[in-house]
Amino acid sequence: MRPGPSLESAFDDMYRLKFAEARRMISEYERIHPGDGMGVVTEAASYLFEEFQRKGVFSSAFFLDDKKLLGGVDGSLAENRNPQFLDADRRAREAANQRLRVNSQDAEALLVLTLADGMESDYDALIEKRQIASLEMMRQADGEAARVLALDPNLQDAYVSLGVANYVIGCLPSYKRAILWFGGIHGDRARGISLMQNAVDHGHYLQPFARIMLALADERERRYDLAQGLLADLARQFPENPHFARELEIAQKAGRGQ
Repeated sequence: MRPGPSLESAFDDMYRLKFAEARRMISEYERIHPGDGMGVVTEAASYLFEEFQRKGVFSSAFFLDDKKLLGGVDGSLAENRNPQFLDADRRAREAANQRLRVNSQDAEALLVLTLADGMESDYDALIEKRQIASLEMMRQADGEAARVLALDPNLQDAYVSLGVANYVIGCLPSYKRAILWFGGIHGDRARGISLMQNAVDHGHYLQPFARIMLALADERERRYDLAQGLLADLARQFPENPHFARELEIAQKAGRGQ
C-alpha cells in the first residue's frame, strides 16, 4: 500500500531544496486532512524557507554581517513582499484559532499559532524590514510558546523562531536594546542560543532549521567547532543541498584562522 502524504516528508524535501515537491506533498496532506492547521502552517513554512534560501538568509555571508542581519535583505518592501507566505500564514492562524475556540488547551493548535506568529516575526524583521511589527509579533509568539510547552514539554519546535528572534534582537546595539527593554521586549543572545539548542536536541519538524540557525549563531560567537559539528550533520543528512557543505567549508576555514 502506498503510504499517505506526511509533513515529515514535506519538511525533508524543503531541507533538500525541493520546494515544489514539498508543496505537492503538503497539498495532498491538506486534501486528506482539511482544517488541520499543521498542514497549512507547513505550507507557510515552505514559502518562508524558500524565500530565506533565495535571499541568502541561511548563509554566513548574511548572518555574520551586522548590516544585513540587523537591517534585513536587500530590496524594497514591495520587491520582497511574499503574498503566498502571508496568505498561508493567515490561514494557519485562522485554523488554529478555530480549534482553540472549541478547546483552549489544544496544544497542537497552540503550536500552530506559535509557529505562524514566530515565522511572521522573522519574516517582518528579515524580509520586509518592519522591525517594530516583528518585535510585537515575537512578544505574542513568546506567550503562546510558553502555553504550548506548559501543556506538552515535548513540543520544542515552538521555540525555534523565538530563539532566532531573541538572538537577532540580542545582537542590536545596547542603546537600541535599552529602548526595546522599556517597551517590554527583551531580546537575549544567550536565551536565543539556548532555545535553538533545545530545538536541536528535542525538536521535530524544525530540528534541521534549528541546526542551521544555531550553527550561524555559533559562528557569530566564534564557536567554530560547534558550528562545524552542526553543519557536518546537515551535510550528511541532506547531501542534495550544496549549501550545507559550502557553509561547512567556510566554518572550517574560519576555525583554522582563529
